[in-house]
Amino acid sequence: MITEFEEHAHQLGYQRPTAIQKAVYQPLKDGKSVLGLAPTGSGKTVAFALPLLENIHPDDGLSLLVIEPSAELAMQTQKVLLEWGKLIGLSVEGIIGGANIKRQVDKLKTHPNVIVGTTGRIMNLIDLGKLKLASLTAIVIDEADNLLSEDTLDSIRSLVDLAPTTVTLGFFSATQSDLLTHLNRWFLQDIETYDVSAIDDTRGEVRHGLLEVSNHKKEQMLLRFLHMKNFKALVFFDKMDTLKKVGGFLSHRHIKEAAELTSEQRQTSRQKALKEFRLGNVRLLLTTDVAARGIDIPKLPAVINYDLPTDQKTYIHRVGRTGRMHEPGLVINMGDDHDLRDLKKLMRNDDYDLKNIYFDGNQLSDTRPKSPVKDVEVAQEPTKDQKKMVVTDKKQRPQSEPVKPTKSHAGKKKHKHSKRKGMHHKRTEK
Repeated sequence: MITEFEEHAHQLGYQRPTAIQKAVYQPLKDGKSVLGLAPTGSGKTVAFALPLLENIHPDDGLSLLVIEPSAELAMQTQKVLLEWGKLIGLSVEGIIGGANIKRQVDKLKTHPNVIVGTTGRIMNLIDLGKLKLASLTAIVIDEADNLLSEDTLDSIRSLVDLAPTTVTLGFFSATQSDLLTHLNRWFLQDIETYDVSAIDDTRGEVRHGLLEVSNHKKEQMLLRFLHMKNFKALVFFDKMDTLKKVGGFLSHRHIKEAAELTSEQRQTSRQKALKEFRLGNVRLLLTTDVAARGIDIPKLPAVINYDLPTDQKTYIHRVGRTGRMHEPGLVINMGDDHDLRDLKKLMRNDDYDLKNIYFDGNQLSDTRPKSPVKDVEVAQEPTKDQKKMVVTDKKQRPQSEPVKPTKSHAGKKKHKHSKRKGMHHKRTEK
């Protein structure tokens, strides 16, 4: 490792390289193509950043292209590469969909050394003749199990074909897939696999809990989590309409500590939600597997599976958001008895120890409470309608409560004092 990087690593408190960083450093430094497999949160970005950046000189022009599956992950990776690259005078630019393409074209005119972007926008700029890959020395396909699906494989192959045949390829993923096992069939480079999953020691102690709750009680259960001190979690959903329904439930109750992170949102809305979540102003971030793919939330206390995963790969990626870099973590799987049994069967061949957990007061416990816990609502300020009151028989009632007619109102004859000033009371109809 060059001196500038060694000094910066020391400033950041890095004690030693992680397993994946140690495994792929020299191969990438020597220009060899690799597939790096390691758990989420094990430092894969730094693993490819340091050796590849060391091979670039500021005058080389565009030398490294990093492809990410989402705009959020691209910006996250760009930040890391810029942090290290600027130490040796390298320029790093982001090319993502949703951003102003004219500004991106202007940035390309400055000949950045590194580009981090999403496939669609990168291909768009190539088709427009604004981005050329002839000077590339390396291409990294991050979250490769996602980017190299049957739908996107052809696009990635076409992009790689536009680079020199000598280009170094780096594929990185937390999970293996059928396509990844046959990389040498799809690409010309000789790609060697480095799987450190079994020896990686970056994971903290993570509890995997099974919280039995019926489907119609899950929304109420989210309210209980907000009573727990310092609790914060990514809440995963399978379907967008379920996420929206739960989001509406929380919004209707004026819960300001919950927000949504979806692929349907505008880029600015997604960035705001992530920022507020990282700051702790938002404590429940409702999201999907697509929107949260690869996102790094430092010291995230918990992950909640509102909808239980139906495959092992999804479970691994979700739970990898917590317990990163030796920090403790918690995974809460919500479902009825049948759902939880199915999940245990699904994960029976993995090392996860799934155990029942319970709510005892405002805390989670490993032992079943002696008395059942009643539903808990988060206290909110009364609405304007709740503040309105009507007077009937000298008693105050909320407007929403039915008002029984008195004899003076029930018949056609008016009370003999009804015409006297101040004695006639108008009733507010519901």
